[in-house]
Amino acid sequence: MQSLSHRYAEKLADLVSVVAPQGLKNQRLRMVNRPLAEQLQLDPELWENASLTTLLTEPDSAWSARAVAQKYGGHQFGHWNPDLGDGRGLLLGECLDKQGNYQDLHLKGAGQTPYSRFADGRAVLRSTLREYIGSEALHALGIPTSRALCLFSSDETVMRERAEPGAMMIRTAPSHIRFGHFEYFFHSGDKDKLEALFNFVLKEYFSECIDQPNPHQALLRAITLRTARMIALWQCHGFVHGVMNTDNMSIHGITFDYGPYAFIDNFHASAVFNHSDPQGRYAFDRQPGIALWNLNMLAYAFTPYCDTKEIRDTLEQFEPVFLAQYQKLMLTRLGLSEGAAQRQLSNDWLSLLSAEQRDYTASFRLLARHQHTRDAGVLRDSFIDRARFDNWWASYCEYRQPRDLLSENPAVIPRTHLLNEAIKQAESDDFSYAEALLDACLSPYDTTWDDHHFASLPATAAPVSLSCSS
Repeated sequence: MQSLSHRYAEKLADLVSVVAPQGLKNQRLRMVNRPLAEQLQLDPELWENASLTTLLTEPDSAWSARAVAQKYGGHQFGHWNPDLGDGRGLLLGECLDKQGNYQDLHLKGAGQTPYSRFADGRAVLRSTLREYIGSEALHALGIPTSRALCLFSSDETVMRERAEPGAMMIRTAPSHIRFGHFEYFFHSGDKDKLEALFNFVLKEYFSECIDQPNPHQALLRAITLRTARMIALWQCHGFVHGVMNTDNMSIHGITFDYGPYAFIDNFHASAVFNHSDPQGRYAFDRQPGIALWNLNMLAYAFTPYCDTKEIRDTLEQFEPVFLAQYQKLMLTRLGLSEGAAQRQLSNDWLSLLSAEQRDYTASFRLLARHQHTRDAGVLRDSFIDRARFDNWWASYCEYRQPRDLLSENPAVIPRTHLLNEAIKQAESDDFSYAEALLDACLSPYDTTWDDHHFASLPATAAPVSLSCSS
């Protein structure tokens, strides 16, 4: 069995608290991402005979003895909060994958830590299953994200808006270092800890920046560009994160800390799914601006190492990189080459969807299925304003390229109504629907799903309202 490393806990010991995982009542391993486990070179015996469950509850085991909770802060809905940290998660350690890269193993829902702020430190099955399926679905779509390794159910009751079954999951990421880590040690005036954090991050994750004229500016640039590219992918696929607080933003530019996320069904640019966000701060069309705002908050921590011009010049790269990536991806999904007329066609397509509240993912998929025809057929029939669609279609047929668009436009995404059904059955101890939905999300472009239940639209167009509470 591969031994776990503890680089973060050892080299930044002053930034963590040692906390033993707290098991759940009748904890059971219910879902395992075996391809990921193989990629991480983990012992297959972990998934047999409740081995991992036992290891997580044995205080002296390699999977629990050196578990730590990390300290950080964050801007939550625009307001600085220094009292944050891993309140229900523990960094168990790190393992080397087949490519020779370290990956964090992070246990979510492991009980109280010094940063729980009077909360119970638990996670519920509802949110855990949503993150498990959602993160693997984004990975299959090519969107950078943390990954789901395994999920545990239990007989433990956890109180949120209602009594819910408790659960835990182990997720992986290159690291769990957030914008909020740098923010906290900068605003707390802890210069030594901030410098130690910078040195660790530069050496372990961004070594290519070290030989640059200003390594810290190079680091800020790398984080900025990775974030811009991730947000472009979110926008192209109609993904709404829901809680883009700076403590939920990864320095690696990966989708992180899944809460009330959703993919847009009926398209409207200002879609909000988090019922804790009545002002729409984290609406779909505000995500690029919020990402840049978050980067500005992160940049304060770089002021001891970069002057104002260096920071401004770096952050100004966000918008052009985001726009270039977004336009390229959107034109690819539509089968269009680069050009002003093609970009206008892309914009007009979104205007069509918005004007009639057409389903975002299904409309792109339907377009892909008609990509080689002159007759728009069922696609045309899905619009009320046929004249407006016909004008768009005529122009589109002039510019479209002979490409396979089915491999660019998914048939299956983890829609909220499908996730709700998976949660309902899992709460009755039946994970078969969840496993089947996950399998579909792992091959989202396969034509098998075009007429399948997992490609179905929600029965109602009523707005979805999701809870942050997990």
